[in-house]
Amino acid sequence: MTSQRHRAERVSAPPESVEFDADVLVLGGGPAGTWAAVSAAERGARVVLADKGFCGTSGATAAAGTGVWYVDPDPAFREVAMAKREKLGGQLQDRRWMARVLDQTYQQSNRLADWGYPYPSNNEGKSQRTSLQGPEYMRLMRKRTKQAGVTILDHSPALELLVDDNGAVAGASGLRRQKHDRWTVRAKAVVIATGGCAFLSKTLGSNVLTGDGYLMAAETGAEFSSMEFSNPYAISPAFGSVTKTLFYGWATFTYEDGSVVPGAASKGGRSAIARALLEGAVYARLDKADHDVQRQMRASQPNFFLPFDRTGVDPFSVRFPVTLRHEGTVRGTGGLRIVDDSCATSVPGLYAAGDAATRELICGGFTGGGSHNAAWAMSSGSWAGQGAADYAKQLGTTARRKLSSAGTVALRNRSLRPFEPAALARAVQDEVFPYELNYFRDGARLDGALARLDAAWIGVSDAHAANGADVLRARESAAMLATARWMYRSALARQETRGMHRRDDFPDQDIQQRHYVTTGGLNDVWTSVRPHAEAVYAEAAE
Repeated sequence: MTSQRHRAERVSAPPESVEFDADVLVLGGGPAGTWAAVSAAERGARVVLADKGFCGTSGATAAAGTGVWYVDPDPAFREVAMAKREKLGGQLQDRRWMARVLDQTYQQSNRLADWGYPYPSNNEGKSQRTSLQGPEYMRLMRKRTKQAGVTILDHSPALELLVDDNGAVAGASGLRRQKHDRWTVRAKAVVIATGGCAFLSKTLGSNVLTGDGYLMAAETGAEFSSMEFSNPYAISPAFGSVTKTLFYGWATFTYEDGSVVPGAASKGGRSAIARALLEGAVYARLDKADHDVQRQMRASQPNFFLPFDRTGVDPFSVRFPVTLRHEGTVRGTGGLRIVDDSCATSVPGLYAAGDAATRELICGGFTGGGSHNAAWAMSSGSWAGQGAADYAKQLGTTARRKLSSAGTVALRNRSLRPFEPAALARAVQDEVFPYELNYFRDGARLDGALARLDAAWIGVSDAHAANGADVLRARESAAMLATARWMYRSALARQETRGMHRRDDFPDQDIQQRHYVTTGGLNDVWTSVRPHAEAVYAEAAE
């Protein structure tokens, strides 16, 4: 039975909105958000979770299957798992954090089994816990969140954070789209678990991921880290949105005339495909998969085949056109900078989890794909929820704080200039989608893109507030714009090639740049350098 002491208490609200009072507010209802909500409730906190969509069905995980960085606690296995990632990530990972995540993921995956998640078994009868089917996983997480006594606000995107007189985050407000009104939650701590930013690139499950949490956090002064590692592109059928790329390891890639694209089937094949797409169409056929492999493919990732089945294309025997869809910070490693083991940000009362937080500590400068990101969502979600609950408990029963709105762009009247969300979104996409700008980077090209993005920011930050019907789209497009500026400013600061960050003008990795790039700001975007964790540990030991 649901424990009523965990229920968020509704307090007096004006006629046009509903107001709640809670210890912890979680923004986002994906894996990280639900783990945060459950963990905070288990600490005795009253929790509200607000989801942009329907908690359990929206977001990148709910739409497909995902691997999980689940490794048995054998020292030899763990050593191999960590070492394998370090070279890919440009040696920017932190071994202490990698070990923490492996431990936490192992524990939480086993809890999922105890809760009834239907893990498959191998031929020896051992439960296989290295992957999850998104629909079943998120259906279970919604159920556990409700059982923990969390108040869930579905179809309730947040628009802005609330802060107290000391600048600490103390709640948020947003829309209730189905009720056509507003909500406000007064909370002692807030967890940002809103996912990353995929720039409306039509990748499956990611069109709700527009960097909203980034913008709200930045308006309170939060910092970001590793935003230069935010340029992954995923292979997709040109006529579909599924960006599961594992099966393309069995593909032959060809030009329009049928000749093979050199290097496309190699480890660095995505770069070869990107360069080929700059010249014209590229096709793929999964002709290297035998009948047994084909059967296993369909059983393990049925969503992969939906666009083919709908169009009547057999991907194993017929060539089909492919493209590379930009996945931004959803598959990148950049995000809100966390400052301690509880996943606190640089702003009091504000925590970050999942793709909204930087994954540099376990992925370094190379995408964690689904596997490492799924492990990070479980782990960081749990720690952020616990940290937020403990922070709320420390505040105790303080007097009702006076709160103010932190939101800026599209929410405040600045001039008579209208805000045009659709036009702004297209303008941002024009700067972040092209391979020659974002995939293959160059200082001069980045400078040009940033000049255009900065000019767009000046325009929207001085525009009139968006009307009620457009306010969500306006905030989304503003968040995309802000995210692009943090990405490119950080990319200019890292004058080398490391991980997924490629500079045509600095093609080599520079040992002197084994550090993290921090960024922030809205009107004036800034960057600074932080030393790698090993340097910090060495200094502390001295």
